Amino acid sequence: MSDLPRKAVTRTAKLAALPLGFAGRATWGLGKRIGGKSAEFVARELQERTAEQLFRVLGELKGGAMKFGQALSVFESALPEEVAGPYRAALTKLQEAAPPMPVRTVHAVLAERLGEAWRELFLEFEDKPAAAASIGQVHRAVWHDGREVAVKVQYPGAGEALLSDLAQLGRFARLLGPLVPGIEVKPLITELRERVAEELDYALEARSQREHAEVFADDPDVVVPAVVHQAEQVLVTEWLEGIPLAEVIAEGAPEERDRAGQLLARFLFSGPARTGLLHADPHPGNFRLLPAAGSDDPAGWRLGVLDFGTVDRLPGGLPETIGTCLRMALAGEAEPVYALLRAEGFVKESVALDPDEVLEYLRPIIEPAGEESFVFTRGWMRTQAARIADPRSPAHQLGRQLNLPPSYLLIHRVTLSTIGVLCQLDARVRLRDELTAWLPGFAAAD
Repeated sequence: MSDLPRKAVTRTAKLAALPLGFAGRATWGLGKRIGGKSAEFVARELQERTAEQLFRVLGELKGGAMKFGQALSVFESALPEEVAGPYRAALTKLQEAAPPMPVRTVHAVLAERLGEAWRELFLEFEDKPAAAASIGQVHRAVWHDGREVAVKVQYPGAGEALLSDLAQLGRFARLLGPLVPGIEVKPLITELRERVAEELDYALEARSQREHAEVFADDPDVVVPAVVHQAEQVLVTEWLEGIPLAEVIAEGAPEERDRAGQLLARFLFSGPARTGLLHADPHPGNFRLLPAAGSDDPAGWRLGVLDFGTVDRLPGGLPETIGTCLRMALAGEAEPVYALLRAEGFVKESVALDPDEVLEYLRPIIEPAGEESFVFTRGWMRTQAARIADPRSPAHQLGRQLNLPPSYLLIHRVTLSTIGVLCQLDARVRLRDELTAWLPGFAAAD
């Protein structure tokens, strides 16, 4: 795969083949069973083959297909272990890389957007991409003033591909659902479609990154690369060297995992409070850990943050309702919590629920906020996902009667995604400290 397929019919055919492949493998599995293979062996092999095909296709197509795959990757920790095992490697591949576009295409975009003399802007430019993602790929270079930079080049036809892929994925969301138990696939695809324009607008991304870089300049915990230059379909930022978060997830020591998790939680809650913006793409490929100069101690690590293509604008920070509701729920104040949820539209006027049952529904989810420190694990995440996803569960039945107001959609997904990454890290995090410092309405608990 050497270029972004631009014809809708080509992309549609590849995506439409996925359900057919799933069905074919099911038939193959039945044949294996008849041939004497155990159900457990066949199921595991079936999952491995399905994961390999699903995420290979999503990665090859880039565009909306890969964007969807990356969004799913942060929820890997919610999958049952017997399912997560085969899927984990395939999912995490999408967090860092995708097949590159041809060098001639990269040069053509740079010539069109930066001018025919674009090479004069750089002392060095590496044709081989350092990273590739859903709508663009990154090249390492040296700017004409000597700074090491990352040059993000948008794939030609990326907008068309994004919309085409997500429309097609939406058509068979029901078939994809069983592959990721506990995850609502259709609303995720709908939200990704609504963010297409922002993803493609590098001017908007540059503005968001500049605002973050200015606020976090000289911050002891968070590093945001400065924007060096921006043009249509091209974004040049300072290069950020560091340990990919995916590496810490895969092989980090306990103290490294804990530090990474604490920094991630700190950025999630401090970012909106300090900038009025919520970084809304928290998959591991967008984070680096930066060790202190001359030190191996993870306590000195800082969190490098990349990719500001999707943000939520929150001028007052995260809504105070979240902090107030969380504080009252931890205090066991069922009636006030219910009243606030109804006032904000989480419980529609046409629905009547028992406040105590609503509080019981919330208690396991908010457990991390009530502890001095909490260990986020895949097991804990799976328990929460299973409790809410099981149609026989009272939590599932109550959850179906709750409503998520549109203004909270992105906040909800970003929070869940970040928690998913914390669970992948298996990190001990002092979440209550971050909530007290940064979440409006929560600190009144003290």
